[in-house]
Amino acid sequence: MTRSTATDDGTPGEATLTAEELEPALEQHRAELTAYAYRMLGSSFEAEDAVQETFLRAWKSYDQFEGRSSLRSWLYRIATNVCLDMLSGKERRARPMDLAAPQSADTPLPEPLGEGTWIVPIPDERVMPSGGDPAELAESRESIRLAFVAALQHLPPKQRAVLILREVLGWQASEVAELLETSVASVNSALQRARATLEATDVEDTDVSAPMDADQRALLARYVNAFEQYDMDALVSLLHEDATWSMPPYDLWLRSHDDVRDWCLGTGIGCKDSRLIPTVANGAPAFGQYKPSEAGDLEPWSLQVLEISDGAIAGISFFLDTPRLFPLFGLPPRLDA
Repeated sequence: MTRSTATDDGTPGEATLTAEELEPALEQHRAELTAYAYRMLGSSFEAEDAVQETFLRAWKSYDQFEGRSSLRSWLYRIATNVCLDMLSGKERRARPMDLAAPQSADTPLPEPLGEGTWIVPIPDERVMPSGGDPAELAESRESIRLAFVAALQHLPPKQRAVLILREVLGWQASEVAELLETSVASVNSALQRARATLEATDVEDTDVSAPMDADQRALLARYVNAFEQYDMDALVSLLHEDATWSMPPYDLWLRSHDDVRDWCLGTGIGCKDSRLIPTVANGAPAFGQYKPSEAGDLEPWSLQVLEISDGAIAGISFFLDTPRLFPLFGLPPRLDA
């Protein structure tokens, strides 16, 4: 293989790697590529599939990589094409709050919607590089929040890629134009349209989870105690008045203290005596919820992802696809009672 010494802009290029060197070189970019694919696709499982496909295409076509750009830029080009292929013909993923108006606690539980309907949470460890500047990590967590990822899905795929590359990753317009094989003017136009669409979606602000301060830790401790004791008065006291309570794969969601309390004491009474195991998802505190089973132990019921704003809980999403989500988050399959 030839070894290149300069990129297109005249800066030193990357030498061509041997087969033994390529695999670890690719793995160095796994977390950031997974984060990029997740923002594009809105699903942790599809994001990991996209990165695997990116690496497969990179292996197959590496003899065409001549070092005129960095390996990182080349991988982003491949990942973008993979994501655009995966998005072709698909409906956008969403949260229940994006699909319907809030319901009351006495609303019958609707039929579940398919997995492809929903934003699927992702563990921070899959998309966050180890170490790094705390401010940069905070920005990265902000850009994988459930609300932000859901807002991105309102954008056409190429606009989505432009906004992520420019606004989240800080690429220059000329770099994005080269990656997408278009003009700088087209990139700037797409970015303006994408910004306008996001502004219209009115993405709510929430607090990212790390570094977590004493007030947040105390709030979460009170939440765990209230939920495990099934003290609904204590629990709703921790929620904003307009906090959201949602349960994918159902499009039913709640938005009042009374409805949350009535739901938990009515349809949701099976969650009484649950236990919560802490984890982190989408830059936010999360919990694996286990509820009593007929076998006498505790079985997985939901992955709870909390959104915190101004010292209170702004939303709780209960993701019920535990057969796939609990292994992804490293949560145990069952707990002793």
